[in-house]
Amino acid sequence: MGTGILQKSLRNSLITKILLSVGVVLLLSLSLWGYFNIKYVEEKFMADLTGNVDRLSNTIRLGMHYAMMLNSRDDIKENIKNISRQNEIENIRIYNKQGEIKFSNHPGEVDRQTNIKDEACHICHHSEPPITSVPLRRRVRIRKSKQGYRVMGIISPVYNESGCSAVCHVHDEDKKVLGALDLVVSLKDVDEQIAGHKANLALLALVLFCSTAAMIVFIILRFVIAPINQLIRGARRIERGDYSTTVRINQKDEMQELAVAINQMGSAIGDKTEALNQQRDEYQKLFELVPCIVTVQDRNYRLIEYNREFADKFDPKVGDHCYQVYKGRDQKCVVCPVEKTFDDGESHYSEESGIDKDGTVKHWIVRTTPIKDSEGKIVAAMEMNLDITARKQLEEKLEQSEKKYHAIFNTIPNPVFVLSPDTLNILDCNDSVTAVYGHQRADLIGTPFLDLFWDPPGNLIVQSLKTASLVERVKHRSKDDQLRYVTIRISPSEYDSQQVRLVTISDITKRLEAEQQLIQASKMATLGEMATGVAHELNQPLSVIKTASNFFMRKLRKKEPIDEEIHYTMVEEIDSHVKRAAKIINHMRQFGRKTDLSLEKVQVNDVLRQAFEIFSQQLKVRGIAVEWDIDDGLPMIMGDPGRLEQVMINLLINARDAIEDKWVAAPETGSVKAIRISTQRRDRTVIIQVSDTGSGIPASIRNKIFEPFYTTKKVGQGTGLGLSISYGIIQECHGQIHARNNPDGGACFIVEFPIPVDVQ
Repeated sequence: MGTGILQKSLRNSLITKILLSVGVVLLLSLSLWGYFNIKYVEEKFMADLTGNVDRLSNTIRLGMHYAMMLNSRDDIKENIKNISRQNEIENIRIYNKQGEIKFSNHPGEVDRQTNIKDEACHICHHSEPPITSVPLRRRVRIRKSKQGYRVMGIISPVYNESGCSAVCHVHDEDKKVLGALDLVVSLKDVDEQIAGHKANLALLALVLFCSTAAMIVFIILRFVIAPINQLIRGARRIERGDYSTTVRINQKDEMQELAVAINQMGSAIGDKTEALNQQRDEYQKLFELVPCIVTVQDRNYRLIEYNREFADKFDPKVGDHCYQVYKGRDQKCVVCPVEKTFDDGESHYSEESGIDKDGTVKHWIVRTTPIKDSEGKIVAAMEMNLDITARKQLEEKLEQSEKKYHAIFNTIPNPVFVLSPDTLNILDCNDSVTAVYGHQRADLIGTPFLDLFWDPPGNLIVQSLKTASLVERVKHRSKDDQLRYVTIRISPSEYDSQQVRLVTISDITKRLEAEQQLIQASKMATLGEMATGVAHELNQPLSVIKTASNFFMRKLRKKEPIDEEIHYTMVEEIDSHVKRAAKIINHMRQFGRKTDLSLEKVQVNDVLRQAFEIFSQQLKVRGIAVEWDIDDGLPMIMGDPGRLEQVMINLLINARDAIEDKWVAAPETGSVKAIRISTQRRDRTVIIQVSDTGSGIPASIRNKIFEPFYTTKKVGQGTGLGLSISYGIIQECHGQIHARNNPDGGACFIVEFPIPVDVQ
């Protein structure tokens, strides 16, 4: 068992793989090197030996040349005998052209006939006619001797030279080759040298292989395996969770860089692991402390895990069915979002109810989400239940509140409209619209609110309905074409999840009628106040007319002629004073006429002059001077000229009474009786000031003087409506009025009117 594990370990070891790979490569390299080296040396030896043997053969042939020329056979034999004494020479033979051995170092071979086709002669005689010139490489033959070692034979042709035929005349001149010299030498020493060289070379290769392998093993063990083992130990410490470990490799190469990278990786993994642990703890804490019910269920709807909120509410156990624990059911819900999640792998919502462990009914919004493994298979489902019991209770209260709201909405005595903020169409209204307008509620819904106006409203009214909060005193039309004066109060609101304008209508028709009666009564009282002055104003033209008529009657009785120029002058005076009286009467009639409020562009200087014209005689009779400080360049304002004239007359009457009260109370002071009227423009405002030299306004009553029926006059001398009605008229004209005391005595009433936008 241990041997098998060791063998498997060695087989899977990196050093084994490296050594085997390097060893095989090295062995193949050395083998190829040895093979080619030996082959080269062997070929070199054989080439050198062949050349040497060939030179020896030529030397022998040349050495015997002279003896052959003399045909001295004894000398030839002696030379062959002497030369063959060398150890390497095996045979020296001289063949004639017929293949007979004529000379040999072995005497028994002389005159022996050889086969012309044998190995020695075959070189030249393998074709007819025989070859006369053969290269060295083809003249060499190597074979084994009877003793078992190799021998080399070189046959060299003996050519017919010119000297041969001339000296001995044995051979014809046309013969080129006379015979052949065959030299056979032993290769025993050469083969022994080659074998020794091969052995030395093999030994050298073995030494090189072993030394190189040892060096490679040392280098791999020292610079590869040792650092790798340190890296492996460091990586395993990181694997065990020891992220502070440091791998130290004291060699400046890739191994050291790899160690630094592993150290950095360990530090980074440690940081990430710590962060992940913190996140895990945080997620676990969130899972436990999340303020809603969280469970994890398997496909059988059994609880795998749940948070603290769920445990506190229902006291469950792992493995319980969810529908038993907190829904009080014996089987799963008919509509089960967990089942749907397992079916399609998507999140699902539902709204469910159950019984808490204290017996109270609870309501939840349920959301499920799948939990998948690494292969993407759904292994569980998480169900999160948000307690909406309080919301349910609020919804019930809201439903009751809405019912109450609708009851209040429909029973409000004033008409209430719900308008679209853009189109001003009626989205809803209450039942009170029938009492005021005569229309049924169903008939008005969806119709434009602007259809209720008496006249088509201008852009100012439409814009006010969209932006303002109050639109006062507008004319509406009822179903039976009756005029209704109404005040419109507008507030933004929300209706059916959309922004709307909530409009409340106040019918002020009767109130305006009452105000109109008060205003008319005030006018009549003012006319009564001005009766003496008006009578004086009318008395003057009547006196002129009376004088002129007496003049004409006297002339007629006496039947005296009347001068034409005097006649014309008298008639012209009568006509002028009749017009003056008619103007006074017409002005009085217009002032006393009952009119409705109608705003138009008015020049306040003209209103002041008209008021003074009708009231001037009153002031003149009482000796009250009027000082004017009028700005003739005043712009126009929006107002009702008739009612503004009533305001100015009321201010003049109050100033007159104040001056007279002061003069009656202290006649000896010699105070000046004067009223000062001034107008001016300040920015976008027209200011009117009416001040007097009376006794002024006591501080204790300054805030009461504009209240209805409040007066400081004696009983029977005032109604207390003048300033109150004046205040209302100025408010309707979008102006303001206030009072103060002058620094040198007396009261000052200040009236301010805004300049319209379209007026410069």
